[in-house]
Amino acid sequence: MKDEGWRLSIAEKVGYGFGDLASNLFWQMFSIFIAKFYTDVFLLGAATMGTMMLVTRVADAFVDPLIGTLADRTQTRWGHFRPYLIWMALPMALSAVLAFTTPSFGGAAKIVYAYLTLTLMMIAYSAINIPYSALLGVLTPNSEDRTSASSYRFVMALLPVFIIVNTALPLVQAFGGSATSPRGWQAAMIVYAVAAVALFGATFAMTKERVQPPHEQKSALATDLRDLLRNRPWVVLCIVGIAALTYANIRGTVIIYYFDYVVPGGKEYFSPVMTTGAVAFVIGVMVTSPLAKRFGKRNFYMVSMTLTALLTAGFYFVPPANVPLVWGAHALISFVAAPTAPLVWAMYADTADYSEWKWGRRATGLIFSAASFAQKFGWAIGGGGTGWLLAYYGYVPNVAQSPRTVDGIRMMMSFIPCAGAVVAIVALWFYRLDEGTVRTMAADLERRRATGVDQAR
Repeated sequence: MKDEGWRLSIAEKVGYGFGDLASNLFWQMFSIFIAKFYTDVFLLGAATMGTMMLVTRVADAFVDPLIGTLADRTQTRWGHFRPYLIWMALPMALSAVLAFTTPSFGGAAKIVYAYLTLTLMMIAYSAINIPYSALLGVLTPNSEDRTSASSYRFVMALLPVFIIVNTALPLVQAFGGSATSPRGWQAAMIVYAVAAVALFGATFAMTKERVQPPHEQKSALATDLRDLLRNRPWVVLCIVGIAALTYANIRGTVIIYYFDYVVPGGKEYFSPVMTTGAVAFVIGVMVTSPLAKRFGKRNFYMVSMTLTALLTAGFYFVPPANVPLVWGAHALISFVAAPTAPLVWAMYADTADYSEWKWGRRATGLIFSAASFAQKFGWAIGGGGTGWLLAYYGYVPNVAQSPRTVDGIRMMMSFIPCAGAVVAIVALWFYRLDEGTVRTMAADLERRRATGVDQAR
């Protein structure tokens, strides 16, 4: 196939992006509202909620490599990864609705229900999102095209922020009559789940898998895992992923508490501030591809995350009563943090190429599932830490908070998540797949595929 045959059309990039639009109708509900749902609607204690977030997400993280390995070995006429967009769309939708359903019974049985439904939701999310993420690595062997597709993906991923922050609470109130109505939360999740199923179908229809493992490669899980663990660029990104998701999850989870209990009259500002932040994030993602091409993915990521860390630490000193300054600071942080998301996933795709280039074996699904494994650990630490910190600072739902609790929430919006960003910066210093090496890998792999030669370096 000629080189131009590997380049992605705008339509296919948009189609690929639809998948993250669908995923983030779930993800944004989980990230923004599920902790608040559990503490203020489901009425779990903050510490109980935090422990549940940690336990279920860590348990789910260990499922991720199994899903990736299974996807790598799936053989259909539609490819390895695309079929999961169809197979798992309905299970994902059903499990999300169950997670946002409050049962009529209480006590220990209610806690068990929360654990089971959250676990099912997390597994279903992994079973569709890992193949979807791995699809990026097989759409094209062109690294610049993958960065571009990743940017389309994350622009689409931010559209649900607009949707969720502006429609979730109105839908809850419309269906249930109040912001704490269990029936309202269940009905709102049904609306988003139906839309997500349709969008996953669109991604399936609009994309194509082009990159295949070497023909003579034999499936061997032990060998795949060995290659993964000696893939140093991937190991570095694993640490980066844990740290970055810890940062994002703590700050993303606690922000609704910040506007409800710290900013005077903050409830009326929450949706517009989040919408502005999403606009800033989209703009940041849109400039990612050309700037990454000019400066390199690693270097651009480090600059972006360094600015994010500095601005996040500085957020502590923003007076909560100064709403315009809070608003502007949040938008600026969203803008400078935006490039880190598409860059890290594009770098994961490069590590899949690196494994094939170095050892003559490709396990794209395992690479991305192991990446998801790292992200889940960050999400678990962030989610569990948020619940425990809220309990430590004395959070009580649906009442005015004490000065100590208010200060704790401010710390959770600034210095505490900043530590995760710093760890990500330090870890990425050891990432050595620069753009020159990526171009060399791409040329060598294209030559091998064209000649039928598969010789590891």
